[in-house]
Amino acid sequence: MTDEYHVHEISLGFSHDKAMLTDFLSRHHLRFEEDIEAAYGVFDEEESLLGCGCCAGNLLKCFAVDEALRGQNALGSLISRLVENRFEAGYYDLFVITRPKNKALFTSCGFYALAETGDVLMLENKKNGLDRFYSGFCSEDTPRASHSLQEGVGCIVMNCNPFTKGHLGLITFAAARCSLLHIFVVEENKSAFPFDVRLRLVQEGTAHLPNVKVHPSGPYMISSATFPTYFLKEGEDAAKIQSELDITLFASRIAPIFHITKRFAGEEPFDPITRKYNEAMIRILPQYSISFIKIDRIASAGPDGKDEAISASRVRKLLSECGVTDEVLSLVPPCTARYLKQEFGGLS
Repeated sequence: MTDEYHVHEISLGFSHDKAMLTDFLSRHHLRFEEDIEAAYGVFDEEESLLGCGCCAGNLLKCFAVDEALRGQNALGSLISRLVENRFEAGYYDLFVITRPKNKALFTSCGFYALAETGDVLMLENKKNGLDRFYSGFCSEDTPRASHSLQEGVGCIVMNCNPFTKGHLGLITFAAARCSLLHIFVVEENKSAFPFDVRLRLVQEGTAHLPNVKVHPSGPYMISSATFPTYFLKEGEDAAKIQSELDITLFASRIAPIFHITKRFAGEEPFDPITRKYNEAMIRILPQYSISFIKIDRIASAGPDGKDEAISASRVRKLLSECGVTDEVLSLVPPCTARYLKQEFGGLS
């Protein structure tokens, strides 16, 4: 960049600065996202904003640069400051989700493409970071010979908020149909139950199944809670676009590391976002020679005597309304029941 321009942080705590950033993004047909933790701008000598970039957690986003700065490495300067900010905050694995047309811009700034769909592109700041992360789960004692995996390798991605008999039923069903089953517990801490608790309960609850391996999902299984929508146009389906990117990344990059040939999921009668995700798996996974197997939700009798699907949301609702009751305990395996009694009190 020339000496006419300089980069410094935009103080989001000041209403004037936040409004300036919001207006600048709007002029570039982009939206300010409320989860932004830090923002940097490119300014001229008169302190007029000519470019910006923001970050939230391990995601860099909300980039916009005026035409006057094109070709002056404004994006590189913004990324440099944002990366420094994220490192200071303890985030070292950084990601960008943007339009495919911006691929060359971000790869020239040291980012590496992970997965691409017709609508979006995901990049990371570490070369082969995904391969190094998941290869650590592939221990030497994991069978790889084709004769030892005749029934295939399966996978389930679960939040388990908390771990219920519905989750255990799905895992048991899948494990009986695979030589090896990998469970990935969603690592992002956006749930009522902390990640370390959710991971431990799944590990404890499946310890009796010798062909099941439980792992953290890592940062490469995308959460709708962190998927950026600032660049989407009105009418675009964010849930559909996010699902397609997540499944493409899983099928093209993660599944080959584990030799996964089957992915299992429960029927989703309630959550429209999860239902769209399942629909995307039906479309995309076969393109990568991965079978998608969906099973009905396990049900139990509700208060009115009618069968009701066992779900984590049902357990959370009962906990908030009544605490640890016989009905709550009837919906969860022993490991979860013990945890709920310890943490929430109730029946002994």
